[in-house]
Amino acid sequence: MSGLMLLDTPSLYFRAFFGVPESVTAPDGTPVNAVRGLIDMIARLVQDRRPDRLVCCMDADWRPAFRVAALPSYKAHRVAADGGDQTPDALEAQLPVIDQVLDAFGLARAGVPGYEADDVIGTLAVRGAADGPVDIVTGDRDLFQLVDDRGPVAVLYTARGVRNLQVMGEKEVAAKYGIPGRGYGDYATLRGDPSDGLPGVPGVGDKTAAALVTRFGSVGGILAALDAGTDEGFPAGARRRMEAAREYLAAAETVVRVVTDIDAPELAKLDDRLPAGPRSGEALVELADRWNLGGPVNRLLNALAR
Repeated sequence: MSGLMLLDTPSLYFRAFFGVPESVTAPDGTPVNAVRGLIDMIARLVQDRRPDRLVCCMDADWRPAFRVAALPSYKAHRVAADGGDQTPDALEAQLPVIDQVLDAFGLARAGVPGYEADDVIGTLAVRGAADGPVDIVTGDRDLFQLVDDRGPVAVLYTARGVRNLQVMGEKEVAAKYGIPGRGYGDYATLRGDPSDGLPGVPGVGDKTAAALVTRFGSVGGILAALDAGTDEGFPAGARRRMEAAREYLAAAETVVRVVTDIDAPELAKLDDRLPAGPRSGEALVELADRWNLGGPVNRLLNALAR
């Protein structure tokens, strides 16, 4: 049993949208595949993990200004012609329904203007770890930087599906990437991540990135070694590459690092207790009938009632 479960909700509803056929529709023909898939994922997580508290963390800003100012390439490839993101229209239409269903169940939703879901998760994970174990459910490896065996804070990684979660703590991250367990953010900064428009340091791949993070502990440690003028600990050619990438390294630190100290009333007043039943049974019935959600809604109701 986990104390607090934090859902990377965008990661989950994107996975549901692409994993459940769009032929799954409401009576009026509107696709509801993402809604149905997300509800079923939450039901499975509640049934299998039995958290005491749960928060559906949301993107209030998918491409925050402070990250773009630091690194203009951040998610630039995902910007649509109108300046928004490239969320498929069939998914975009389902997002208000997702919000309505979660609210009718009484599940906590949290998003903060100017921040991504990752930052909400980071802030709530740090706060929540003081009271017990925290599980972060995501398909985004960026959140591996939050694992902390002292909490413990673990990532339940969904790459193989919610039925086959990979539990990633410090030991698992270290074993998979050959880095200190909490060093994934620094590793990603060096290696790069094309999915986020993060170029990485030219000429630095997985092995060199892992060696540098293991030797120096962080990007800050690498920069300090450069300032000290030492060659010790740098693989062949790596010091020259790091020197050439100083400007990028300083900018990427701001972009990659998940914010863990958001000060916002949306989080301070959050009631994250897992409900035993719906907040509004009437609203839930209306939503289930309108959007063809009867099966998933009943499965989540049963999971909550156990």
